[in-house]
Amino acid sequence: MATSFLASLFFTLWALLISPAISLTCSSQKFTKNQVYSNCLDLPSLASYLHFTYDPSNTTLSVAFISTPSKPGGWISWAINPNATGMAGSQALVAYKNSTTGVAVVHTFDISSYSSIVPKDLSFEVPDKTAETRSDGSLAIFATIKVPANLAAKGTINQVWQVGPGVGEGGMLERHDFAAANLRSKGTLDLKNGQSSTNSGGDTTIKKKNIHGILNTVSWGILFPLGAMIARYIRSFESADPAWFYLHVFCQISAYAIGVAGWGTGLKLGSESSGITYSGHRYIGIALFVLATVQIFALFLRPKKDHKLRFYWNIYHHSFGYAILVLGIINVFKGFNILKPEHKWKSAYMIVIIAMGGISLLLEAITWIVVLKRKSRKSTKPYDGYNNAQSNQQPLAM
Repeated sequence: MATSFLASLFFTLWALLISPAISLTCSSQKFTKNQVYSNCLDLPSLASYLHFTYDPSNTTLSVAFISTPSKPGGWISWAINPNATGMAGSQALVAYKNSTTGVAVVHTFDISSYSSIVPKDLSFEVPDKTAETRSDGSLAIFATIKVPANLAAKGTINQVWQVGPGVGEGGMLERHDFAAANLRSKGTLDLKNGQSSTNSGGDTTIKKKNIHGILNTVSWGILFPLGAMIARYIRSFESADPAWFYLHVFCQISAYAIGVAGWGTGLKLGSESSGITYSGHRYIGIALFVLATVQIFALFLRPKKDHKLRFYWNIYHHSFGYAILVLGIINVFKGFNILKPEHKWKSAYMIVIIAMGGISLLLEAITWIVVLKRKSRKSTKPYDGYNNAQSNQQPLAM
């Protein structure tokens, strides 16, 4: 595995070195109609670029926005938000290739919320708008915008840009990713000085998502499986009793406490992200919280070993435990797919889970050997004792 990884890395670097140089800055970009703009900006995320000229005499803004859809057949968008800094409430220009003609087209969308994205005229005038496909596969939006009087007086506008994977029937846009780069794609555009600044709102959200991911990975994805392994395998060694029990309880209570904190951050993120719902991830998270809470109560309801209800308690405790184990790992991977961190983090977690799985297989074999030997000793001792007693028994006196 390591050899193939290194080989792939080598060929990737080699391909990058020999591939033709591509434009990485807006200053080197050219247009087919030789349009010229006063300013150009390398936007800080999604490999996007903005060229613009602002005429304060008639408050007219001419823009050229260049970006690449997240998938072939996808869309790009540049928007002005008159009243806020995010995507919700923005007035957007969206470009994509027409599926029938293959020609790039541009439409206007009123994004009143994440759940309501409809083609609609904008709240300000757009006298001219066109789109084109570029030779490198990117798309470009060209537009002339009449900046509203209140924004022209301020001299700044809130800009938002985005890329998406596809366009459905009737021109309905498929939802874009909510990875770190997508959440950072907003800022303030200074019309007079030709500068752009980004706000920290997206970074704050990303930090909260990272905290949520770390807490839940440690709790549901690592500590709970580790606690289950201790209860399953360490308890089979007589010398580990009762240490295994306290280790098991410590792992599970710690996992529950950390998991509740992660669950709480998830609720907070949900309340702050109106219209953004990851149903599967959310429902599994709720199920995990409920199951784990019931498991904690199991600690206080545990009958003694010789109690007639202990058998049924064991069934309930083990069933809930294995359900938490499976659902927790599944939801961690769902979280990775949503958050889309650097690949190394997902790889690191996969290595941890694979290592725990391998150790479990080894301990499973050892446990069966220990248990079978113990049963063998218990079954032979009474038999040998009985035989010895029989051989040494003297005839009864008459």
